Amino acid sequence: MSFLRSVAGALVLARPLNSARTVQTRRHIKRWVAPTLRELAHRQQKQGPQKPEPRAGYVEWNYRSELFAFGKRLGENFELPQLQEAFTQRSYAHQEEEKQRKLGIEEGDLKIADNQELAKMGSHIARAYVEAFLKQSLPKVPKEGQEAIASYLLSTETLANVSSHLGTKDLIFTTEYPPSPESLAESLQAVIGALADSSGVERAFLFVRDFICTQLNQKDLLDLWTPKQPVQLLEEICQQRKLGEVEPRLLGDCGKNTVLAAYHVGIYANRQLLGKGFGEDVPTATETAALDALQSLFDIHENRRPFDFGLQVETKNVRLGN
Repeated sequence: MSFLRSVAGALVLARPLNSARTVQTRRHIKRWVAPTLRELAHRQQKQGPQKPEPRAGYVEWNYRSELFAFGKRLGENFELPQLQEAFTQRSYAHQEEEKQRKLGIEEGDLKIADNQELAKMGSHIARAYVEAFLKQSLPKVPKEGQEAIASYLLSTETLANVSSHLGTKDLIFTTEYPPSPESLAESLQAVIGALADSSGVERAFLFVRDFICTQLNQKDLLDLWTPKQPVQLLEEICQQRKLGEVEPRLLGDCGKNTVLAAYHVGIYANRQLLGKGFGEDVPTATETAALDALQSLFDIHENRRPFDFGLQVETKNVRLGN
């Protein structure tokens, strides 16, 4: 019992020591910290969102290293002068020439290379390859549909999206920041031209396939190209392929003479069902059925086989002529 009492007494004496240590090791925050942080947050909110600053404004920025890293990230070999030219917009070149002219630099040394020629070359290469890729991947789609899909792939919005995700935003020499979609798209076309000059046209073709044609992945092609007169187009296709005369038939209906009316129409040719569709009236359902039939005939329906982005389009099939 005496031993237990001595132990209990030792524990009682140890409690003030432990609490003292806890107080000594506790973190103290000055009373002025919270009001200062609130004031800074209030001033930042009053000023509003700050404009994005270009990465080139940082001290550790090395433009040549960034150009080199850009090519290695893509697995391509670029000539650095060509790549730098591809990222130089004409507006920036004019601005720099004007600055040098004010400093008294001779007229012969004012010329700064811009990406106009490279962008023109890259645009030509991209369009030629995209058209050849679609012709080989979608052989049943008429020329009108292939042109509409190609226009989507080569649009400013699509090219700007690809360019931005490749990390070109901080590499472009332009007068505005962030670069406009037009500058992003033009720079991507110039990069394709620079790659063709540095590593050959075939490498540029593969670049277009890997970064531009792949934008068709998981896309509903009917959203990219919708025939304006599907019934008339279906009749022409059936006549060309000798499938028989197109005949729409009413398969079912419900809710006649109500706001929720629905009609189910099937389109037949030579007693073969080509497509089915629904609509609030018979003409709408007929057009929907015609679109469904065209999707099956052109092999662009939702359950079609995915695009083969490893497809090798032969160079001779790519028309690069002027």
